Amino acid sequence: MKIVLFGASGTIGRAILAEALKRKHEVTAAVRRPESLDVQHNGLLTLPADLLRPEEVASAASGHEAAISAYGPAFGAEGELLEVARSLTEGLKKAGVSRLIVVGGAGSLKNDDGERLMDAEDFPEEIRPLAAAHADAYEIYAKSGLEYTYASPAAFISPGRRTGQFRIGLDRLVVDENGRSEISTEDYAAAIIDEVEEGNFIGARFTVGY
Repeated sequence: MKIVLFGASGTIGRAILAEALKRKHEVTAAVRRPESLDVQHNGLLTLPADLLRPEEVASAASGHEAAISAYGPAFGAEGELLEVARSLTEGLKKAGVSRLIVVGGAGSLKNDDGERLMDAEDFPEEIRPLAAAHADAYEIYAKSGLEYTYASPAAFISPGRRTGQFRIGLDRLVVDENGRSEISTEDYAAAIIDEVEEGNFIGARFTVGY
């Protein structure tokens, strides 16, 4: 499959890129600074693209079967999430690419009480603005008319190892028997590419965890 990947130079983006190439997909990594992506592979093309410019999104995405956004804002720049969501959806429509998988946030997932994580008293105050921005961006994708999938990670995501063994949920946080919710970036990337290939959650959100 021909995939355009935005945000490929970040931690999660690199894991998604590695997983996609491992599975023999043709990937175009559209990044603001191509020199920051020191990856060489026969199935990889790297292009410059600014996600805040719909025309650059359209140019990078043209001719691809699916788009993945692994974009994440710098700390304190949460408002850019909404600008990127609007620009990305506009650009993909111009390019005629309807399939989009978004690396999202976990804050709008629900806990066992049916409360959003970001609304709970023990949710870290310093990341509440980011969680709120992710929730607002999710609404933009949901109303975009694209064949979107919003992929929320577990509450804790960090580099580790690829096990291929994880559980999938919808709007409720996935936790283990000890009440922890975590996933490695490698297994999260595997879940993303599974969705690209299988399309089980088109027009919906899913989450993963151990």
